[in-house]
Amino acid sequence: MPVMSPSIVVLATPTATSEQAAQYAAVLGEPLQARLILLHHYREVASAPELVTMTATNTYRSQAEMAAALQHLTRQLPASTQVMASTQAEVEMIAEAVDRYHPLLLVTGMSTDNSLLDQLWHNQALPVLRDTHWPLLVVPEAAPVPHAPRRIALAVDANSFVLNAASQALAPLFASWQATYTVIHAETSHEKQAFPGQRALANVRISQLLPPATALELYEEVSTPPVDGILQAVKDIQADLLVLVVRPHSFLGQLFHRSVTAQVLQQSQIPVLLLPAHGPDFPSWMARLT
Repeated sequence: MPVMSPSIVVLATPTATSEQAAQYAAVLGEPLQARLILLHHYREVASAPELVTMTATNTYRSQAEMAAALQHLTRQLPASTQVMASTQAEVEMIAEAVDRYHPLLLVTGMSTDNSLLDQLWHNQALPVLRDTHWPLLVVPEAAPVPHAPRRIALAVDANSFVLNAASQALAPLFASWQATYTVIHAETSHEKQAFPGQRALANVRISQLLPPATALELYEEVSTPPVDGILQAVKDIQADLLVLVVRPHSFLGQLFHRSVTAQVLQQSQIPVLLLPAHGPDFPSWMARLT
C-alpha cells in the first residue's frame, strides 16, 4: 500500500485573507510535498443570524459561487489541493477532517477588523483548539507575501511543558525548513525560578520539536509586559513565523480572551503557530499515550 503524503487542512472561505492563508500553507508544506485540504463550511441560513435576510435562491447562488471560487483557488496553489465542503456544524466538520486526514496542522486566516471573519475566529478557531487540541496556524491579514520561514521565534515561559502527540508530529516539518531559531522568554510575574531564560531554552530542547543539533539563540525581555516583549522581540530579530506553546487553560472559555496568546494574535503581523501542550503537572512518560 503506498504511503500517503502528509496533509494540511485550511479553513477556507473565498476571501483574500483565506487565499493568503492557503498560499502560506502551501509554501510551508512544500518541503514535505504536503497536500492541501481546503475545508469549507456552507452556512445554513437558520444557523447564521447575519444571513436571515437572504433568500433561498441567493443562498444557493452563493454556495455555487463559493464552490467555483474555491476550485479556482486550487488551480492557483503550488500544491496538490482538494476541496472538502460540508453543511455540518463547523466543529463537527473540522473533527471529521482531522480524523480522516490526520493533518500536520490546521490553518486559518484572520482579519484585523471587526468583520465576519473575526466572528468566525471566535466561534470556529477557538473551538478547534479546545475540541481537537490540534496545531493551528493563524495567518493575519497584514502578513507579508508567503515564503518559506527563514527566522522562527518560539515564545515560551520558564515552566515545563510536554507537547501533545499532534504537536510532536510537526518535528519533521520543522526539520525541513532552512531556518534559524530564537527562543523568546518574556518574563511573567508568576515565574519564581532562577535563570528562567535558560530554563525556557532547555524546555524547547527537551520538547524534541527541533533536531538535537539545532542552534538556538535566546532573547530575554524582563522590563516590559509579556505581550509587548514578545512583539518587540519578533520585530528585533525580524522573525517571519512566531510559535506559541499553548496550554489547555489558555483556550478554555473567556480566559483565552485575557491570555497572552489572544493578545499576541490580535496584534501580530506575522503568522502565529499555536502548539497545544500539556501543563507542567503532566508526566512526560504519558506523552506516549496521548
